[in-house]
Amino acid sequence: MAVSMLGFCCCVSRHPSCSLLRRARLFLTLGSKFHRSAAASSGLLLSLHKRGVLKDSFPENAAQDQLPRLLQSAPQTVYCGFDPTADSLHVGNLLAIIGLLHFRSAGHNVVALLGGATAQIGDPSGKTSERERLSAEMVEENTRGIRESIQRIFINHEVLFHDRSRPLGTVNVLNNRSWYKSWEVVDFLSETGRHFRMGTMLSRHSVQSRLRSADGMSLTEFTYQVFQAYDFYHLHQIYGCRIQLGGTDQLGNLMSGHEYIHKVSGEEVYGLTIPLVTSTTGDKLGKTAGNAVWLNRDKTSPFELYQFFLRQSDASVERYLKLFTFLPLEEVEKLMEQQREDPSKRLAHKRLAAEVTKLVHGKEGLESAKRCTNALYHSSIQALEQMSDEELQELFREAPFQEMLLEPGTTVLDACRKASAIPDGPKGYRMISEGAVWINHKREDKPEQVLIPNIHILSNGLTLLRVGKKNFHIVKWLSL
Repeated sequence: MAVSMLGFCCCVSRHPSCSLLRRARLFLTLGSKFHRSAAASSGLLLSLHKRGVLKDSFPENAAQDQLPRLLQSAPQTVYCGFDPTADSLHVGNLLAIIGLLHFRSAGHNVVALLGGATAQIGDPSGKTSERERLSAEMVEENTRGIRESIQRIFINHEVLFHDRSRPLGTVNVLNNRSWYKSWEVVDFLSETGRHFRMGTMLSRHSVQSRLRSADGMSLTEFTYQVFQAYDFYHLHQIYGCRIQLGGTDQLGNLMSGHEYIHKVSGEEVYGLTIPLVTSTTGDKLGKTAGNAVWLNRDKTSPFELYQFFLRQSDASVERYLKLFTFLPLEEVEKLMEQQREDPSKRLAHKRLAAEVTKLVHGKEGLESAKRCTNALYHSSIQALEQMSDEELQELFREAPFQEMLLEPGTTVLDACRKASAIPDGPKGYRMISEGAVWINHKREDKPEQVLIPNIHILSNGLTLLRVGKKNFHIVKWLSL
């Protein structure tokens, strides 16, 4: 299928707490149910469970009979929401997108819902304090960045990973602001609020944990579950959506949507949760020490994403291959056998890094990551010459980048001083003489040496200076 065919569209119980408890008990682990279901013995849900992509299902009978039969009866619509609280998604969001991709590959229609409205409310799930309020302008800017990354990943998946012999479902990238902007607050509360019970809302784990905190919980955050429930209802009414995909921390919001739709329409809808992916140290994947690994190139380069997955622990690599790639499980097992035979080659890690980078940034992004890897860790002059200005600046983010006029007779000393790589006077001269300066990965100890094209100045007009171990400077030479 051509890329142009993608079809992106941007555009009641008396005792609620007891009812909630009963429903929570029905929230069963997929592994304990799907393997008992003959209807799902070779189906999508079992496959996703084996990969670890799905964790739980709601309600109870969904995991056993109804949901597998529904998925096999006709193409269904599945949605997952992403609140634009930042201008890019991060690695922790990638598994939710991959879940949608698996459903789409199986012929189902998917909706990636951007929370242009709900981002201004703020989801309290998993938070110990209220999120910082975002302006409408900031939310709109964030929405643009996230929409771009989601669309890019869907295109990369279709072009590079999808089996073309199998029909793809449609994909819509929507913004819930488009339906909330026409609502008046009194009308919305009158229409939807009567279907929610305070006891049930108060009993949600996300609400209880915040009510026990020192800062408590604002009315704004408290209403978040109402808005997410209405999102599911709206998508159910307009797009026939009957399945919501979300993280395990979204259980309360997912249940609210299920209960609201059932009360209003009497129809059954379903929820599937994906696991929270953590490292072997228990940190959220991609958020170690507060440094998020983002999916947009301007925040995390293809090289940085590639290196992040390349450096994952041996104990995690098999699980991540199943979660973050589309490799058949038999191929994953073969890779792990090769890894065990010769761990030093790190074949599984390299394949993991390559597959994820290709999905997020395409073939060009993977090639960029490999060029940067060769230039930095293998001292490859050829890789340096093939790198663009953008790649060099991504690779050496903290390095000063300067454009300088190349005058006849420019020496190593002149270049280093003009780039402010060494101090003026005798000290800078000595630093070069004593071997503290490297040019394009080669030590240069002759301060008076005139710069030579293809040695000191690469064919792409760039020079990479390094003083000491970590102080890099990038020079772009301009001819007279």
